[in-house]
Amino acid sequence: MAQRSLPYDQVWGRVTANRAVKKTTWFYQDEFHLLLKEEQTAAYSVEIWKRFRKWGGIPTALTQNVKDLLASHEIQNIFENSDFIYMLNQAQGDRQILARQLGISPHQLSYVTHANAGEGLLFFGNVIIPHYDRLDKSTEIYSLLTTKPSEAQGAV
Repeated sequence: MAQRSLPYDQVWGRVTANRAVKKTTWFYQDEFHLLLKEEQTAAYSVEIWKRFRKWGGIPTALTQNVKDLLASHEIQNIFENSDFIYMLNQAQGDRQILARQLGISPHQLSYVTHANAGEGLLFFGNVIIPHYDRLDKSTEIYSLLTTKPSEAQGAV
């Protein structure tokens, strides 16, 4: 097992405690590509990814830097242990890399080519479907999910 880092130890402790009371832990890791840059954190990230579901955890990784993410030799382990991927608009180079890695057809790639906000592809196991998410901007759910700080709930 890879040497653990303090934040991951805290997360693992929470997953373990929540499992004891039959509670699911959803763990969001933003800018995930940064965790895969260093060998030690990359190895532990893969370990967490593989073990979380068995312990009532849902690991979730987010990144805008797909090329950096795909540069890691550990990403294949992450993909192989992921049942769900939500892909939005992608740059040309990233689309080609993702098409090879995930088996995306040219037609399916059109859904992540110059896509509007909230449009893209959903991957469930080996099923790929187009996705259009047009939430009413006046709703609470929109203010919770938006990635635009000026529109976020509690924005000043």
